[in-house]
Amino acid sequence: MTKYIEETARRTPLVATADVIVVGAGPAGFSAAICAARQGASTILIEQSGAIGGVASSGLMSHWTGDTRGGFYEEILDRSRDAPAMRQTINPEKLKTVLLEWVVASGVDLRLYTFASAPLLDGPRITGIICESKTGRQAFRGQVIIDASGDGDIAAQAGVPYTKGRREDGGMQPMTLMFKVAGVDTSRAPFPGGFEEAAPVPAGELQALGRQHLPSPAGHVLLYRSTLPGVVTCNMTNVIAVDGTKAEDLTRAELLARRQLDPIVDFLRQFAPGFENCYLIDSASQIGVRETRHFHGEYTLTEEDILHARLFDDWVVTKAHFNFDIHNLQGAGLDEHGAQRTFTQSAGYSIPYRCLLPQHVEGLLLAGRNISGTHKAHSNFRVMPICANMGQAAGIAAALAARRGILPRHLPVSEIQAVLREQGVSPE
Repeated sequence: MTKYIEETARRTPLVATADVIVVGAGPAGFSAAICAARQGASTILIEQSGAIGGVASSGLMSHWTGDTRGGFYEEILDRSRDAPAMRQTINPEKLKTVLLEWVVASGVDLRLYTFASAPLLDGPRITGIICESKTGRQAFRGQVIIDASGDGDIAAQAGVPYTKGRREDGGMQPMTLMFKVAGVDTSRAPFPGGFEEAAPVPAGELQALGRQHLPSPAGHVLLYRSTLPGVVTCNMTNVIAVDGTKAEDLTRAELLARRQLDPIVDFLRQFAPGFENCYLIDSASQIGVRETRHFHGEYTLTEEDILHARLFDDWVVTKAHFNFDIHNLQGAGLDEHGAQRTFTQSAGYSIPYRCLLPQHVEGLLLAGRNISGTHKAHSNFRVMPICANMGQAAGIAAALAARRGILPRHLPVSEIQAVLREQGVSPE
C-alpha cells in the first residue's frame, strides 16, 4: 500500500512571465525557443541539464540522421559543422557552445539546471509551469507552453491522454548509452552504420560475431566516424525492458549500459581491424531514450502516411525523411517491423499541425518525439533533424498565437505556413 506525506500549503514565487515557455532544450526545444524569439515573442527555455542539445550533445550522438531537407535543421548544420565534407557528423563539444551562444544571442531567457516539475492549470488551460532548481521552487507563467521534453512530463501531468510504447502491449524501444573510442586506425576500420549492413572481417562477419560474443542484450555493431582523427563513435550498448518515465528504470539502464562498455571495447579490439589498440575516451552524460509517451493529438500520424509520402493541407513540417528504425524490443538488432536499407519511400513526408495540438488541454503545443503518432510512425519521425523542424513550427505557432492573444488551436495554419515559406520551408 502506498504511503503519503502530507505537505503544508506553500507560496511559490512567480519569477518570470513570457509569451512562450519551452520545456526541454533538445533539438525540438532549442529550435522552438529560437524560432519563437525570432518572431518577437518573449521566450523562456527550461532545461534540466547543464547543456543545450539533448541527445545531440549530452547524448554524444554520432550524426544527424536521415535525409531530411529544408527547415531549421539546415541552419543547425551550417552553424555547427566542422567541415563541409562532414556536414552531418556531430562534434558534441562544439555543438554545446554553438547552441548556447545561439540561444542567448536570440534573446531567449535560458534557465539551465532547472527541472520543470508541474504545470500550472486554469481549468483545461495550461498557464505556466512550476520548476525546481538550486534556487528553489519557482513559477513561470506563459501564454503558450511548448512541451519539447521528449517524454512529455508536463503534458502528461496537465492531463493530455497518451499511449506509452506499442499500443498492443506498451513495449518501448531499448535505450542506448553512446560512447567514443580513440586509438583507431580508421584507414582499416569497418564502419557498419546499420543493422542490415554486413561487415566482413578476418574472423567472419562482424554483425554475426557481435551476436555471438557480445553480452546480451547487446549484440549489434554500429560504428561511425567522428570529427577527430582516430576517434570512432559507438552505438552498441543496449538496454531492454526499461521505462524512460521512471527514475528507477533510468538508473538501472545507466548501470546495465555501463557494464557493457568494457566487454564491447574488448570485442572491438579482438575482432574489428584497426581497433586493436582502441580505448574508451568518452561516454554520454545522458542515456539515449528512444520511446516513451505518444500523446493523443488532433491527428495521429501513421506509418501509412509516411509510406505514401502524404502531404497534409495543414503541413508544418515538410520533406521529412528517414526509415522505420525500430530497435529490437527483446534484444539486439532491428525489430521485425523495422526497415532500414529496405525502406523504399524516398520522397519525404509532411507532418500536420494537428499532430502538435494535444487533446483536452489548451495553450499547449507538443514538439519532438512526443507528438501524436503511432509506434511505427514514431520510429521514423523521432530522429533529431525532423524534431528540430517540428520545433521550428511549434515556436512560430506559439509566437503567432501569443501575439494575437488566441489559443494555438484557433490559429489559422495558413499563418504558420506563410512564415515557414518566408524561411524557405515549403512542400514543393
